[in-house]
Amino acid sequence: MTQIQPRSTSPANWRPGAPESERLGVLVRLRDFVDNIANTSPARLALTAFASVVLLFTGLLSLPAASASGDVTPLHQALFTAVSAVCVTGLTVVTTATHWSFFGQLVILIGIFVGGLGTLTLASLLALMVGKRLGVRGKIIAAQSMNNAGRLGEVGTLLRIVITTSVIIEGVLALALIPRFLMLGETFWRAVWHGFFYAISAFNNAGFTAHAEGIVPFENDLWILVPVMVGVFLGSLGFPVVMVLQQNGLNWKKWNLHTKLTIEVSLILFVAGSLLWAVMEWDNPRTIGALSFNDKLLHSVFASINTRSGGFNLVDQNQMESTTMLLTDALMFAGGGSASTAGGIKVTTIAVMFLAIFAEARGDRDVKVHGRTIPEGAMRVAISVIVAGATLVSVGAFLLLSITGEPLDRVLFEAISAFATCGLSTNLSAEAPPAGAYVLTALMFMGRIGTVTLAAALALRQRSQLYHYPEERPIIG
Repeated sequence: MTQIQPRSTSPANWRPGAPESERLGVLVRLRDFVDNIANTSPARLALTAFASVVLLFTGLLSLPAASASGDVTPLHQALFTAVSAVCVTGLTVVTTATHWSFFGQLVILIGIFVGGLGTLTLASLLALMVGKRLGVRGKIIAAQSMNNAGRLGEVGTLLRIVITTSVIIEGVLALALIPRFLMLGETFWRAVWHGFFYAISAFNNAGFTAHAEGIVPFENDLWILVPVMVGVFLGSLGFPVVMVLQQNGLNWKKWNLHTKLTIEVSLILFVAGSLLWAVMEWDNPRTIGALSFNDKLLHSVFASINTRSGGFNLVDQNQMESTTMLLTDALMFAGGGSASTAGGIKVTTIAVMFLAIFAEARGDRDVKVHGRTIPEGAMRVAISVIVAGATLVSVGAFLLLSITGEPLDRVLFEAISAFATCGLSTNLSAEAPPAGAYVLTALMFMGRIGTVTLAAALALRQRSQLYHYPEERPIIG
């Protein structure tokens, strides 16, 4: 007798109008697929989640309704803008305020908010939405992305706190900005739109602007610049630090090591960056040379905060001194805090490396700070992040040099800005041919997920070793 084979319920065999049981079978397979990735390779889940979000927003920005002219935006421009938004970078190949319609700008703003949550948070949310649960390994990754700010069973609560914190801070910033836009003569709804746009863009360190001239028209307006700077700085600290500050306030003794290092290094870079930027540009007539003393200080503080990832600028980056461009390169590469909306190699990575150098110079066996010993595994991860970042920037700059033929300082500036998801630009992004745009797109994507995902993967990858080779020290230095 001929046996009837059951119909496959794989996604490939699903068809519109299929029975309810068949559709449920597809969902079950999808859930099991996501669960399997979450429990075996959370880093791959993060990559999958972010790539899926990028493709979705690329498709939305490719629609005729997304452009102000009603035409279809070319693929390289739609993809570049989607990646720049989701990776909270701020680099643009078209003017945001004029090329995109309200729908297109809304898509960009939603992409900024979603991307600002971070790769590991998005991966965890994907696993929770599809699988209704996170495996132990997935919970460890989610907890580590927030610096173990709670027990494994509280990961869902922590994720809700991350989203709630973002919404509250962005709401407060918007309420501070809206009255000023109203006073500047904008209609109520336009003021509300601009208030929320700059609030979300600032907290997520995105650097997108809703005005054709950017934020330059408000270069002397503290009512607008201060909320933007506060938003950028808070966003650059990271959710783990913000959560610790919420729980313990300014009580230094109750802060964990991550919070102490993040705030210390962030303040050091902020002060040093402000002073050095001011010294280098003080007499430059092309930037701040003709401004008053107070305005020069304001520009220096604003530049220092935004060069580490904010992406907002008050002066033409092409008109800065070469030394200032080099300083900006260094600050962009450093970036902000871990598990934050900022990019770069992260301030804690820098802290760990400098502490290791000082310990080696003193002849100490352990790397110690604030009464704690930093494990060797953390130092290996820091080295991996720095080397991976430098390699990506070098390869990207080499390709851009070959494609555009522009000077090295301009190309390197744009490559670091893309990798560090900063968004400051010498306008090379808009001038480069499609091939150059794709290179910068890849740099933004890898810069946002690459080093973070690598750090998370290495932190949990522990192979059991049955033997140990004899030690032999090579000559170093």
